[in-house]
Amino acid sequence: MAVAACCLAFALCVQAGTAQAQTQAGGTPASSSETLRIGSKRFTESYILAEVLAQAVAARTGQAPAVRQGLGNTAIVYQALQNGGIDLYPEYEGTIAQEILRSDRPLTLAQMRPELASRGLGVDIPFGFNDGYALAMRAADADRLGIATLSDLARHPDLRLGLSNEFIGRADGWRGLARRYGYRQAPVGLDHGLAYDALAKGQVDVIDIYTTDARIKSLGLRVLRDDLGYFPRYDAVVLYRLDLPQRHPRAWAAMRELAGRIDERAMIGMNARAELDGVPFQRIAQDWLAARERGEAPPGPGGAARGFLAKLFGPDLGRLTVQHLLLVGVAVLAACLVAVPAGVLVHARPRLRALALGLAGLLQTIPSLALLAVLISLTGAIGALPALAALMLYALLPIFSNTCTGLGEVSGSMRQAAIALGMTSWQALRLVQLPLARPTIIAGVRTATSIAIGTATIAAFIGAGGYGERIVTGLALNDRALMLAGAVPAAVLALASELVFEAVQWRLRRHVRR
Repeated sequence: MAVAACCLAFALCVQAGTAQAQTQAGGTPASSSETLRIGSKRFTESYILAEVLAQAVAARTGQAPAVRQGLGNTAIVYQALQNGGIDLYPEYEGTIAQEILRSDRPLTLAQMRPELASRGLGVDIPFGFNDGYALAMRAADADRLGIATLSDLARHPDLRLGLSNEFIGRADGWRGLARRYGYRQAPVGLDHGLAYDALAKGQVDVIDIYTTDARIKSLGLRVLRDDLGYFPRYDAVVLYRLDLPQRHPRAWAAMRELAGRIDERAMIGMNARAELDGVPFQRIAQDWLAARERGEAPPGPGGAARGFLAKLFGPDLGRLTVQHLLLVGVAVLAACLVAVPAGVLVHARPRLRALALGLAGLLQTIPSLALLAVLISLTGAIGALPALAALMLYALLPIFSNTCTGLGEVSGSMRQAAIALGMTSWQALRLVQLPLARPTIIAGVRTATSIAIGTATIAAFIGAGGYGERIVTGLALNDRALMLAGAVPAAVLALASELVFEAVQWRLRRHVRR
């Protein structure tokens, strides 16, 4: 019951914090039952479109939606939409047709709607631009090798391909493309934000790109023509829960005014301001909406980029600190409530103790992203709940192991002496064994806390917040300063926790000496 209460309290705190602070649109949040929840995928354009939608709603209704940025790839964001974790998110027609509806042919919006309606979903608000998949390489290499089309690329199997993991796994991605063009290359999986750096440094020769990416022009890349017409159109739209227009009619009307208002040139300009100038997504959305109201051209790239200190001490620092502390604190507390009683129960039973330690150790070997994916499926949720469960599971081993070790180090004669003095077994455990084992148990909690502080940065990949939010966004933008602005506070927090535990153990040592 205690663990369940902790989990519930944490989820409510994070939800409230997200609704209050993740949107900078100027309105006041509605109650949790009425707040519109907008999600995004983990790449620049999706971040920006989510903010444009949110701020358009806030300007019309006076209520700022909760924006859950960078939730992950299509599978994760789509699951969040189906489960009700979000109400809508920006998506693309080609992705809906092939990745969600598993169609082997392009579909129009009219053709998609009946199939989506059977799933309780709808699609609308075409923004007005197409952001397609393509392959690109350095223009100098393309000229030297005579490569202009995707068919030309098939004649150079020695070229190194670095493709995003989602593109490699998509139904409309690498596998179908390789079959269509007869490619024999074995691609290497890269994060989309890092692929441009790898290409510029000559570590790979070809990458997959979105056609509205800002770095195509700035790096002088050659986009290879899809001469066999493999890729469908990827017109940007909104994928939403079917009852959304009835639940939020004013917000829906505000979002529908964006239909056809963003062309490819405008989207490339907004992407460039984020990726090349480091302008925050909220500011980009505000500037575009303000220029639209005045009938002016939106600001283009070329402004002064924010420095590291501005990113480190940005306005989101307080919110991210609270979220990170909640993630770590509640997870470690929940792990203590499970691991310490379990250690007390099994420390004197060697076989059962060995089995429990083996299970806890097995959990440590599961990669964090894989564990998060499993927990998302088991809980049917994204964000705080699966992140908290994962952190708690990772914290179990050091606390449980140290509880067993600490109790095992208490000599049997001490327990027998306590019982001889008239104590019951429970009193001997509570008044003699646990106090003597306390320093060892606290050392386990100290280790678990350090592990949780570092691992909590991964939770941002599923929208749980914390300092990892900066790291995830920095990966999407290939912004090293922003990634460092997330890593440095996490390191400071880890150092602070070590100092706190050192002070606690120093006081315990003084108490024991007295």
